[in-house]
Amino acid sequence: MDRYVDVAFDCLPLRSITRLDPPLDASPGLVAKFHRIKGAIQQHGTHNTYYLHNAKCRFFVTNDPNHGMIAFTFEGVLFTDDRDELSRHCELQVTLDKETCPWLEQHVVNWFAESVNHAVMVEFNRFIEAGGSEQTKDRMKRLEKSLEESGGFLGMHL
Repeated sequence: MDRYVDVAFDCLPLRSITRLDPPLDASPGLVAKFHRIKGAIQQHGTHNTYYLHNAKCRFFVTNDPNHGMIAFTFEGVLFTDDRDELSRHCELQVTLDKETCPWLEQHVVNWFAESVNHAVMVEFNRFIEAGGSEQTKDRMKRLEKSLEESGGFLGMHL
């Protein structure tokens, strides 16, 4: 174990969303996620906003994850600066998932839950520095070019 914080998430640039209605055969869980994403777009817009989901954050307070680990799940919106080069803040729904700290108290859980926001912003900045943002921009440019060349038709259900 070489890091004290482990953050993982799927990132959906809200500017990439073209439809807000779920597929007719979507599961109730997927429909609920569509509604949360739609709500995020309505509340925050699509400019420099990213929807983080399928996400977890684990803090290690000892060198043994079986004794001293606090894990959270989270989902929500992260905002970047005007040039999409730095995270500015995030609004996440953070939930305690599991812990291996028999001494854990509620005020400590609350403090770590707030710390998830900070850990996520640091990790998102690392994602940007590693070129993740550029890859997303390149994908969007290729998609826009493909749409223009095809007259807006990309195939069934797209």
